[in-house]
Amino acid sequence: MTATASTRKKVELLREEIRFHNNLYHVLDAPEIPDSQYDQLMRELQTLEAEHPELVTPDSPTQRVGAEPIAAFGTVEHRLPMLSLNNVFSEQGLAEFHRRVTEKLELVEDADIAYMAEPKFDGAAVSLQYENGRLVCGATRGDGTRGENITHNVRTIEAVPLRLLGKNFPSLLEIRGEVFMPRAGFAKLNERARANGEKTFVNTRNAAAGSLRQLDPRLTAERPLDCYVYSVGVVEGGSLPDRHSEILDQLQEWGLKVCPERRLVAGIEGCIEYFANVGERRDSLDYDIDGVVYKVDRLDYQRELGFISRAPRWAIAYKFPAQEELTQVENIEFQVGRTGALTPVARLKPVFVGGVTVSNATLHNMDELHRKDVRVGDTVIVRRAGDVIPEVVQVIADKRPPGTRRVRIPRHCPVCGSHVVRIEGEAVARCTGGLSCAAQRSESLKHFVSRKALDIDGLGSKLIEQLVSSGRIKTPDDIYKLTAADVAEMERMADKSAENLIAAIKKSRRTTLSRFLYGLGIREVGEATAASLAAYYGKLAGIMEAAVEDLQQVPDVGPIVASRIHAFFAEEQNRRVIQELIKDGVNWEETEPQQTARSGPLDGKVFVLTGTMQSMTRDELKARIHALGGKVTGSVSKKTDYLVYGDKAGSKLTKAQNLKIAIIDEDGVNELLLINK
Repeated sequence: MTATASTRKKVELLREEIRFHNNLYHVLDAPEIPDSQYDQLMRELQTLEAEHPELVTPDSPTQRVGAEPIAAFGTVEHRLPMLSLNNVFSEQGLAEFHRRVTEKLELVEDADIAYMAEPKFDGAAVSLQYENGRLVCGATRGDGTRGENITHNVRTIEAVPLRLLGKNFPSLLEIRGEVFMPRAGFAKLNERARANGEKTFVNTRNAAAGSLRQLDPRLTAERPLDCYVYSVGVVEGGSLPDRHSEILDQLQEWGLKVCPERRLVAGIEGCIEYFANVGERRDSLDYDIDGVVYKVDRLDYQRELGFISRAPRWAIAYKFPAQEELTQVENIEFQVGRTGALTPVARLKPVFVGGVTVSNATLHNMDELHRKDVRVGDTVIVRRAGDVIPEVVQVIADKRPPGTRRVRIPRHCPVCGSHVVRIEGEAVARCTGGLSCAAQRSESLKHFVSRKALDIDGLGSKLIEQLVSSGRIKTPDDIYKLTAADVAEMERMADKSAENLIAAIKKSRRTTLSRFLYGLGIREVGEATAASLAAYYGKLAGIMEAAVEDLQQVPDVGPIVASRIHAFFAEEQNRRVIQELIKDGVNWEETEPQQTARSGPLDGKVFVLTGTMQSMTRDELKARIHALGGKVTGSVSKKTDYLVYGDKAGSKLTKAQNLKIAIIDEDGVNELLLINK
């Protein structure tokens, strides 16, 4: 059927819009729409061209991979095109891909073809060319035929070897991979940019691409970039194995970094199982992914399957539900936290993103709100990653309606009506209502009973809100005066549930000093600081009576935190609540003060704990390490000295192994602590 004039116009408009967004994304690093909307535009164009083949032109976006390389860099011609992959978004789409593979190979449809499966990295594709084992060229994918010469930048990435290990590698070996920025490094990069008043990156993908496009390699070297390789291109003067999985193993032997999450799976069932497994662990990975890639493992099968215009027939990307979408801001309200902090929250036109319907998104604080300049009526990109609170990433300025106004801090607390103040130099505005503010009361109590504080099982947020609104509890000590009859009156609480809760409250009376200090909710006193205070003073009385200058002798306690602690214990109301808690039986083991010095035998040593310990809790182990001058952090990095693992150790153990960090088990850390005692 011949295309109508309106169809021809629609196709041309789609091409123009896609080219426009290609330029923003690939050249300017300033995308205006999320990936999901771009994919939708591309699918619409592909559908129209499939229905009307006569409209397909060589310069259509469907006939190429990306955009033109930027002029600031030299150009590299890819001898073997760097093609992109076709995408599917459902098990049905994946099954269709498998069916096409089996039909083309003339196999039965339920054949257990071996597929190499690995995460689809959210970074920047690169080509690395080695001659006689030495890195001679690095290039971006560009338009798939020509890319930008970024050799001077990829040489700064530690994960990219300047010379291959071992021997028997081809005289010319081109390797394809993905440069990405780990989540922890991305967070620190943006934190530093905000502190310096600089523009922050929207996501890890933009951060990686922007870092590779720095003209000064010293700037790239400062960025926390990483790289996984996943395939080969041109090979001359040598040979490689005849299976894709074995090629990856060989590349790893030559010193190249290959994703440890890769798996060889069998048939469609193996593909589906792998997708579900990676999806469950997606948020615990150290890097962002947006799906899974499957490749037929046998190279002879790959050659037989061949290519279509812009993608191989032997590979497919199964993408996760979009984590970024466009929507509109219908209102901006302020929530009051347990310390009185007012957090601006955007009320959104509901949008399906990251597998759920999102109608609210955090704006963090007034500085962040004004930096992004979010206003009621704006069209915005909203992101949701796993269980992370949805956030507004970016305002689409061109879509802003006339008459919008800049948001201002409310003068009065939206919960209790007390005055709101913002101390000079702080990003946060706070309600002055204290314990008279119901919002702070509820949030303070939720923090007090949380897992890392007094850990009262069964006393959840909803129940606390009911108990507060009914007047049963106002301060933490009221929790220990509750009876089963009080609790049973609450909604959805049966007699047995009430008895179990009272038992849990009774059990929580026995705690540790560090947990108790953390549970009090003193501003800027987190787990590590609470543990340092407990180890340094040994007794609560010493902390309560300490002067600001004395508190600053505690490791990790500076002048601001010291003043917060001193001010908290100077309040008579806070001291009364503590005395009531002790009177109600809350207790812990106190020790002799360890105030001899800030340091100890493990001074400067950084520990990371993972898994479940058998002989002690992780909190107890933290306290022992702190007492000897060591420091416990939550994430593995090059600065980590020891990774201590217990049962069911997670991804931290794998990362420590990759970084060649000293790894010790529970017996090993006990021995280390005894030696240095």
